[in-house]
Amino acid sequence: MAASTTGIHLRSGSRVLRDGVELLSSMRFAISLLTLICIASVIGTVVRQNEPATNYVNQFGPFWSQLFTTVGLTRVYSAWWFLLILAFLVVSTTLCIVRNTPKILADLRQYKEHVREQSLLSFHHRGEADLAETPEQAFARVSQVLGGRGWRAKVQERREGGEWRGTMIAARKGAVNKLGYIAAHAAIVLICIGGLFDGDLIVRAQMLWQGKTAYNGSGLVRDVPAEHRLGPGTPTFRGNIEVPEGGRRGTAILSQQDGVVLQDLPFDIELKKFIVEYYETGMPKLFASEVVIHDHDTGAAVPATVKVNEPAFHRGVAIYQSSFDDGGSQLKLRALPLSAGEKGFELDSAVGTSGALPLEKDKLTVEFTGLRVINVENMQPTANGTDVRKVDLVDSLQSHLGSGAKARADKALRNVGASFSYKLRDAAGQAREFNNYMAPVEMDGQRLFLAGVRDTPAESFRYLRIPVDDNDGLERWLHLRAALQDPARREAAAQRYGRLAAPSRQPEMAPQLATMTRLALDLFAGALPPAEGQPAIGGLPGLSQYLEVKVPEAERPRISEVMLRVLGGSLYELVNLDRAAAGQPPLADTAATQAWMTQAMLSLSDSQFYPAPVILELMDYTQVQASVFQVARAPGKTLVYLGCVALIVGVFAMLYVRERRLWIWLQPAQGGGTHLRTAMSTARRTLDADAEFDTLKQALLKGPSA
Repeated sequence: MAASTTGIHLRSGSRVLRDGVELLSSMRFAISLLTLICIASVIGTVVRQNEPATNYVNQFGPFWSQLFTTVGLTRVYSAWWFLLILAFLVVSTTLCIVRNTPKILADLRQYKEHVREQSLLSFHHRGEADLAETPEQAFARVSQVLGGRGWRAKVQERREGGEWRGTMIAARKGAVNKLGYIAAHAAIVLICIGGLFDGDLIVRAQMLWQGKTAYNGSGLVRDVPAEHRLGPGTPTFRGNIEVPEGGRRGTAILSQQDGVVLQDLPFDIELKKFIVEYYETGMPKLFASEVVIHDHDTGAAVPATVKVNEPAFHRGVAIYQSSFDDGGSQLKLRALPLSAGEKGFELDSAVGTSGALPLEKDKLTVEFTGLRVINVENMQPTANGTDVRKVDLVDSLQSHLGSGAKARADKALRNVGASFSYKLRDAAGQAREFNNYMAPVEMDGQRLFLAGVRDTPAESFRYLRIPVDDNDGLERWLHLRAALQDPARREAAAQRYGRLAAPSRQPEMAPQLATMTRLALDLFAGALPPAEGQPAIGGLPGLSQYLEVKVPEAERPRISEVMLRVLGGSLYELVNLDRAAAGQPPLADTAATQAWMTQAMLSLSDSQFYPAPVILELMDYTQVQASVFQVARAPGKTLVYLGCVALIVGVFAMLYVRERRLWIWLQPAQGGGTHLRTAMSTARRTLDADAEFDTLKQALLKGPSA
């Protein structure tokens, strides 16, 4: 029996009802629904699900992100249309089963022993022969051959006028092929019902029944009102719960499209210890949590270990190890001033907290978002050093205010220590994200302090690279920057460089060199606009724009080289003047000093565009880990598991088990003995079927010697 693609045909009712029932119960409709589910699943894989709205805006833009959110592409598996497709698929497949199962079961009970003996001659697989044995002997031998080969048979004695005319043996094999159809379709129903049970459908229904609403505010979990909470008796849910080391939590967060719903658990999870191990690349290879589960009803404390793919179970709730996060690490910070008039200060805070910075001019709020203790970076040095004479400042800024670790063909992976991240939010609510390393990082033979910044989460961090002094500190660079902002010290450095740089035979050039030095320092410090009517820029871009306005294009390479040499020399004198005022000896004229001055000039230029009045430096920390668990009560998973088993069995039965039917006709031969005629039918003609029938025919037609 071949399965029909048509549906149930009602004999009464309106034509619309009859057509609707036929379509809903047809196989073609079920296949169409499966195709839609596959397309939706592909979308749900390509588009990240349940992300914050800002992530979609950054990735797709305002229009498309709003469209995707409206039609539910950002929450495909809980969208109303996806659940509706699942529901229709359940109904359609169930009707297909109801329509075809009686026919299949009836066909399983039929051996078709009433077939006429003459019709056996029209089969492709057929054979006949006269056997030198009595009909009783032939019947016994045939029965033995069929039983030994796994054929189930039914016998019909045919008589004519009261006399025996012959015996029809109808046999079949591979009947499980028909059951595979039922198993495969039942599997689809079970999996879809299990998915509906374990999805958001039950949670939404319970929220509607109990009058609960989603919460889209902020604050502590304990302060969320009861109208946004579900009780411990919720039959099915899936949410996340974050527990810091030494902490105890008993409320999970269920994400909804318009906010979150809190799910109270029948127990608390206490995190005793979080264990994490890393590969040499810095990626975690193992993380596990040693927890104690405190039952609310019995008061029992049950210890357990939760690992990835090894959940713990309690009161019908599975506890999975999802990820890990910072649990409120303590941070000891120092603020390094960049703007004139600001003073440095120290700050003690913790990850997850926020507060106002004590600044003189700007009103900024700091939000500490994370601490990363291990940072494995590729520290392979570059082949070429930095050319300070290069005046292509766009490329210079992209190179020196770029990634903290450039990608290279060869890799030298090394843990460069801890880093922490924070956000600075202005009075208008706009925020930028910062990420600073704690220890200096050695790059291209220099030790640098890396201070990263990005405007949106969709961007990569751009790093300000500040060279450290002999004590791995930033004091020398900070003093140089403060001196650069002081007009009196710039003037003193310009006069000193003019005297030292003037040739001994031409001392009258000293004032001219001092004037050029003063111009370079003022442009670099941002105290002088590059052209009339333009704002002061500062840094190397200020010099670049000045040269573009004042110097002919043919002379720019030569003049720019002279200006950079003058700038480098005057910054060196500015450092020595500051050291002399502090009673320190001048810097030694060594290769290390020259490398430090080169990087200092680049970082001073980049710092003109650093979008904050201070840089926060991490002095010390006390790490507190937190484990993120996914807690789920999923009664539908049993149905899903059964559906998976049924699907495997059904597909295997339909694809790898062939149903065969065999007929053997025994009748008296004219010259004595028995005449045997046999034929076999199969759904598909294959080489295996041909070989099987040839073997069977030889066993049946050879006679007693076989």
